[in-house]
Amino acid sequence: MIEAENLIKDFGSIRAVDDVTFQVNKGDVLGFLGPNGAGKSTTMKMITGFLPPTAGTARVGGHDIRQEPTAAKRLFGYLPENGPLYHEMTVTEFLEFIAEMRGFHSKAEKDRRIGRVKEICHLETVGVQPIDTLSKGFRQRVGMAQAVMHDPSCLIMDEPTDGLDPNQKQEVRRLIASMAEEKAIILSTHILEEVEEMCTRVVIIARGKIVVNETPEDLRRRHHRYNAVELSLSGEDVGNAREVLEKVEGVSEVIAKDGVLTVYPENGAEITGRVLEAAQDNKLRLARLEKVSVKLEEVFRTLTLNPTDHAAEE
Repeated sequence: MIEAENLIKDFGSIRAVDDVTFQVNKGDVLGFLGPNGAGKSTTMKMITGFLPPTAGTARVGGHDIRQEPTAAKRLFGYLPENGPLYHEMTVTEFLEFIAEMRGFHSKAEKDRRIGRVKEICHLETVGVQPIDTLSKGFRQRVGMAQAVMHDPSCLIMDEPTDGLDPNQKQEVRRLIASMAEEKAIILSTHILEEVEEMCTRVVIIARGKIVVNETPEDLRRRHHRYNAVELSLSGEDVGNAREVLEKVEGVSEVIAKDGVLTVYPENGAEITGRVLEAAQDNKLRLARLEKVSVKLEEVFRTLTLNPTDHAAEE
């Protein structure tokens, strides 16, 4: 549904986006991640036709954004970061304007479309309010409403929950999730929790280049603590327990710190059952045993920090 093909964008001597290629299919929610200045917004502006690429192209529904911009733009809804709204208009006036821009000119069709997006985005109670009187959360809903007015097959959203309070963020996430099965969605965000909750695939861009294009679970596998097991003992000799666990098949290393043993697997293998069996066979008195949780944020930092950043942290 959405294809970015060898996209390059230069600003003078600075290459902001460097040979970016990926695809998004129907039913995909693609988390598009990267640190500030990585090239995320620039890439999304090229895909949507707001910014011409230096080289490469993008296609939406098979239509080249450079060669067939109108046909491509009919197929997607776009919510840019800090999306522009006409603040002097009421919500209903703005949505009527958007409906006409999208080609819905009859009153019956406009009313149907506007009623639908007001319901989807929970805007029924603020239709007569000027947009500049709305909270940021409601303004974001208005931005979402304009993006889905024509029920597009593709949605492209840049930081859709930026600046919202926790309740507002959850509402936007639920809205995106409700549309996910029927659309191809690109979601740019800094919030890794959103990616874990909603996304089926992750693309990470750093310094203009793609460094990851895979599922969230495959991304977690990159972390050295993936499938590691932590355990503590009741009055046991930690040194003896460590020797026992180091002999378990699939274990690469056992580290003891402050009475807690962390058992690391080889190549991210599942070792919890074997560790538990070894503990029982050797009559180790377990007080606690649990799998280590790996957050996407930990992997993201590893993949996107500059070597100088690593040195500074050390």
